[in-house]
Amino acid sequence: MSAATATAEPDTGEISRARQIIFPRPLYSSLVAHAVRKFTGHYLAGETEERKAFGMLAGRPVPGGIQVGSVFPLIVNMRHDSDHRARMDEVVEEHAIPSETPMDQRGWIADPRELMDIDDACDDAGWVLFGNYHTHRVPWPHDPVRDTCTHLDRVLAAESGQWTFILSVVDLHRPVLRAFFEGDNDREAAIRIVPPLPGTRTAGA
Repeated sequence: MSAATATAEPDTGEISRARQIIFPRPLYSSLVAHAVRKFTGHYLAGETEERKAFGMLAGRPVPGGIQVGSVFPLIVNMRHDSDHRARMDEVVEEHAIPSETPMDQRGWIADPRELMDIDDACDDAGWVLFGNYHTHRVPWPHDPVRDTCTHLDRVLAAESGQWTFILSVVDLHRPVLRAFFEGDNDREAAIRIVPPLPGTRTAGA
């Protein structure tokens, strides 16, 4: 679950009507590699050391869907900053289901400086910042795969105009990626993984 969507302003017309997300295989691999790296404890300099991965997705609308142009892993989680902790604690306590992960360690708030850099990259490439992704790793008795949005995910994604991508890594060797508009499990787009397309790139996973 993430508060990274607050600054994003995608064109919700074409974006919200997408029926499929076209994911070039190298970009899909980059997203999964980000999760594997974090879950195996390999952190970048200055990166928040947590066993969870959050990031942003950019691309452009195409007939019937959205073509992913870039994956932007997020590095710093401002959720633990004294200026943001209380607000996220309140939201988590109200809406989250108790789990193995302590309440005060759940959630992600993106560093505005990272989002500004991502916005600049999107402007340069002519992309729309249309989605965000995060991982679910702890199986629940009523939801053993954890490949859909939780109530907390829906609360944080409401009215964002973005697609929320859930990467289930309950089994790290068999990740599952699904996409839901504004965290609504009834508004899912199919994910189609394709060979590399011209003009795609990744930020460091």
